Amino acid sequence: MTAGRPRASRPDLGEVRAGLPEQLGSAVDSFERHLSAERGLSVHTVRGYVADVVSLLARVAEVAGDAGLSGLDLSVLREWLSAQHGAGVSRSTLARRTASARAFTAWAFKAGLLPADPGPRLAVPSRPRRLPPVLRADQAGEAMSASASGAEQGDPVALRDHAVVEVLYATGVRVAELCGLDVGDVDRERRVLRVIGKGDKERVVPFGVPADAALDRWLRDGRPKLLREPSNTALFLGVRGGRLDPRAVRRTVHDAVGAVGGAPDLGPHGLRHSAATHLLEGGADLRSVQELLGHATLATTQLYTHVTVERLKAIHDRTHPRS
Repeated sequence: MTAGRPRASRPDLGEVRAGLPEQLGSAVDSFERHLSAERGLSVHTVRGYVADVVSLLARVAEVAGDAGLSGLDLSVLREWLSAQHGAGVSRSTLARRTASARAFTAWAFKAGLLPADPGPRLAVPSRPRRLPPVLRADQAGEAMSASASGAEQGDPVALRDHAVVEVLYATGVRVAELCGLDVGDVDRERRVLRVIGKGDKERVVPFGVPADAALDRWLRDGRPKLLREPSNTALFLGVRGGRLDPRAVRRTVHDAVGAVGGAPDLGPHGLRHSAATHLLEGGADLRSVQELLGHATLATTQLYTHVTVERLKAIHDRTHPRS
C-alpha cells in the first residue's frame, strides 16, 4: 500500500462539547438552534457545523481561558486552522471548517456575543476542483436492467431496490430527499415527485416511463408486503417496515452499478451526477437542470458542463481521424 497523507486523529466531540466552559457550551447550543430553527438546515449539515464549532471553541478555551468567547479573534481562528493543517486535514475539509467558523462568528456578532466579527478576514482555502465520476448512458441503462432482472421474481425488497435506482437516475434527487418521500408526494398521473430539499425548499421533479413502471410494481406488489403500520406514509420502506435508511440506498446503488462491467464505483450521489450529465448531453439547458437538482446557485450546476466537455474531448481524441 502506498503511503498517503497522514490522517488527523478525531477526538470524541461529545466529550469535548461536554467539557467546554458554561459560556462556550451555551453558545454552541444557541448556534445549533439558530441553524435548525432559523436557517432550516438539514440535520446532517447542522451536525457538521456544530462539530466544527465545538472543535474551534475547545481551542478558544485553551488559549483564552477565562476570557471565554471574547477571546475568539482572528489569531485564534488562524492558529486553529493551522494546527489542523499540520495534523494532515485535507484542503476540502479545511475549507468546510473555515465556512463553519465564519458562520459562527457572524452569528455570534449579531447576537452580541462578540464585539467584532473576525470571520470575513479569515481566508478560505481553495478546494481542489475534481470532476465527479459518472456512468455513460449505456452503463446507466445496464445498471437499470441489472436491477430490473433482480426484481423479476417479485421479491418485495428487489422490487423496492429497482424502483429506488430508477427514481434516483430519473430525477437526480439526493439520497436524503429520496428517503424522505411519502406516498402522497408521487403524482402518477403527471409523473412528478414533490421533493423537499435543503433548507426545506420544495420543488417538483418529473420522472419517465421506466421509473413509473418500477414505482407501479413496488406500490402494488412490494410495499404492501413490507408495510407494518398502516399509518406509515413513507414511499420506500426498509425490511422492518420503517422508512428506508440512506445506508440501504447506498448499498442498493453500489450493487446495481457493480453489476456493470467497467463502470466506476458509484453511490447515489454518483447516480445524481450521471443524471445531470446525461440531461445536459441530451440538450437540456443549464437553468432547467439547476431547478431539477435543487441547486441554490447556477455555479454548482455548471460543474456538470465540465464533465460533459471532458467526455466530448475524450470521444474526439478516440474517434476523430485528425485528433
